[in-house]
Amino acid sequence: MQEGYSPVLEAITARPPHAIARPVMLQGWCDLIALHWRYEAAEVQALLPPGLTVDTFDGSAWVGLLPFHMRRVRLPGLPAFGPLSTFPETNIRTYVIDPTGRRGVWFFSLDITRLLPVVVARIAYRLPYSWSAMAIVGEGSGEGAIRRYTSRRRWPRVDASSEVVVRVGRKLIARDLTELDHFLTARWALATMFGRRLMWAKVNHLPWPIHDATVLACNESLVEAAGLRSPSGEPIARWSPGVEVRIGLPRTVARRSDETT
Repeated sequence: MQEGYSPVLEAITARPPHAIARPVMLQGWCDLIALHWRYEAAEVQALLPPGLTVDTFDGSAWVGLLPFHMRRVRLPGLPAFGPLSTFPETNIRTYVIDPTGRRGVWFFSLDITRLLPVVVARIAYRLPYSWSAMAIVGEGSGEGAIRRYTSRRRWPRVDASSEVVVRVGRKLIARDLTELDHFLTARWALATMFGRRLMWAKVNHLPWPIHDATVLACNESLVEAAGLRSPSGEPIARWSPGVEVRIGLPRTVARRSDETT
């Protein structure tokens, strides 16, 4: 953040603090498992672009590995693009604060199985998408269901893969959710860089329905491929059947709140 300037930090809210009247993209994020590990804030901060500050909870930065099923990706007013609109995704992410005090998500990598959306997303949003072979297979539904998420990167060529197997636990009601659960899930924007410009896109969806989850297996190299040390210790694991998402137009973020466009 700018020296001598202290923006008001946006509160963490279970519901989005803004509406998106004219989204540029509609998506369904379904059958999602989120694994999160603690990291030293300085280690994560070193990988962020100028203008972003790593957001911390309990003195730590948090890095997540999130495989899920992307469904019905489409433009407003248009139907989905058939098979191109439904595919698995795996992203590596952390949580950031922009120069105006807003909280959001920073993606270190996003892997999907469709090459054309990879190219489009890299050009339009400047997000670090990669083309990968992925699969999501499962047994049962709801509590007790088993899910296996696999990913192997194809392009850009790098030795990066993941295999996560979980057992879905009980649904967590409001009083079960911790402050950390809200910190990791109540994120209503994403940040990206367009050249040297910091961009910010608003995100809107209903609160995540969240289940506890037990990790049965986790073998991954995506986090290390993103430039971080390999995670250690047991991750915090949460599963969700998913939400329908509206994404706003990315806008430039200036260095001061009164200059934001």
